[in-house]
Amino acid sequence: MGELLARLQRETSLLVHHEIELAKAEIGQRGKAVGVGVASVSAGAALAIAALGCLTAAIILALALIVPAWAAALIVAAVYGAIAFMLAQTGKRQIETAVPLAPETVETLREDVEWAKTQTRSNAR
Repeated sequence: MGELLARLQRETSLLVHHEIELAKAEIGQRGKAVGVGVASVSAGAALAIAALGCLTAAIILALALIVPAWAAALIVAAVYGAIAFMLAQTGKRQIETAVPLAPETVETLREDVEWAKTQTRSNAR
């Protein structure tokens, strides 16, 4: 009986160790996916700022040859806003696919610990 309990304890310890390693791996993978999403949103924001600074004046001046200057500015703002919105939505979808960050292994680890506790209690009797 004592040998069985010792073996149960060793194997339970090994199982918990493996579950923790698996949880670490899952968290790392999901963290990378969130990082890609955040990078996409950040790139979209940086691109919107750079584009507004560099291209706005030139485009408005070109459009002002056809329509009043205020209308040219409004058209440019609408186009830039649409591009920024699309980039932000792409990044948001990337982030949502990686959430929740907590791995499924956490739940199986809890179940394993509970199982081990019940086994230890049953074998002790």
